Amino acid sequence: MAMQIGLVTLFPEMFSAVTEHGISGRAFRSGLIELACFNPRDYTTDKHRTVDDKPFGGGPGMIMKTEPLLASIKAAKQALEVKQKERHKGKELSASAKSPKVIYLSPQGKALNQKRVIELAQLDSMVMVCGRYQGIDDRVVATEIDEEISLGDFVISGGEIAAMALIDAITRFQPGALGDENSAQQDSFSAGLLHCPEYTRPQSFAGQDVPEVLLSGDHEAIRLWRLKQSLGVTWLKRPDLLKAVALNKEQESLLEQFKIEHNLYNKL
Repeated sequence: MAMQIGLVTLFPEMFSAVTEHGISGRAFRSGLIELACFNPRDYTTDKHRTVDDKPFGGGPGMIMKTEPLLASIKAAKQALEVKQKERHKGKELSASAKSPKVIYLSPQGKALNQKRVIELAQLDSMVMVCGRYQGIDDRVVATEIDEEISLGDFVISGGEIAAMALIDAITRFQPGALGDENSAQQDSFSAGLLHCPEYTRPQSFAGQDVPEVLLSGDHEAIRLWRLKQSLGVTWLKRPDLLKAVALNKEQESLLEQFKIEHNLYNKL
């Protein structure tokens, strides 16, 4: 069954990037993901269709106008709830199926990671709220938002790009979205580590050869090499990730081997 995603956004046309291209585009065309946009501008009541207002207390910038934003969130939730009832006719709905999770893409949210992506990918439906301007009224956050998610400690002009990144990441874990179902499980971060180096043809390029072990046909030797490289790359590039991983004896031994080999190479 398709994952249902409602998008509260002032710029629905931006989402053609995920509905028309790449893996997410294919998943959308195959019915694995369904997106519906709810534009706050469509829920305004003044002739100018105003969607922003000045912040109380003064200061630079504008805030998303409360009434149309609330109306669009409620419309998105209601539409997804109707979809869920249609999909589960005659069946008792779980609490999560009855009411979709509402996620606000915000620089104040918790930083997104692969573990959270995998958890969100299991949901039947969700509403993503894409903020603009200086943000949204905090009372909307308090009453309508279930979770705030950030891509990292930086600011972008709106939540649309963050929402697209989240949609793309979630899509990779939908059954049938990838050509090889094991691909997502081998991505960086899926096991808490960065992915190992990869190689393709030609065998010799720019004076460098493909590691011999990858040409050996010895599957166990290749597995050990890839695991050692994954551990080593993580140690070199993201040592913070290793602190959160409980290494087993095999992994500890392989990482120690990598460190020795790395230090010897640097001394040459």
